[in-house]
Amino acid sequence: MEITLVTSAFCGACARTRAVIADAVRFLPDATVTEIDVARDPDAAEALDIRFTPTVIVRNAAGEQTFRAEGVPTVPQMLTAAVTALPA
Repeated sequence: MEITLVTSAFCGACARTRAVIADAVRFLPDATVTEIDVARDPDAAEALDIRFTPTVIVRNAAGEQTFRAEGVPTVPQMLTAAVTALPA
């Protein structure tokens, strides 16, 4: 599973989201986390149709998006989202 965090330098909520994801991945040893800064990589942000930061996207092993959230999720929300990306 891949967790993508889309951030911006001026986003205070992004730091909180980064901490939530760090807490959640302690329970998800196979998860890969990628962070995209919209200022550094605007093309990637546009390709992902990012409208707000932070945005969190969870993808399964096939690369299919199974969860997307704008704003700061909680650890339980992240773990629930991770379950959607597990194989059946």
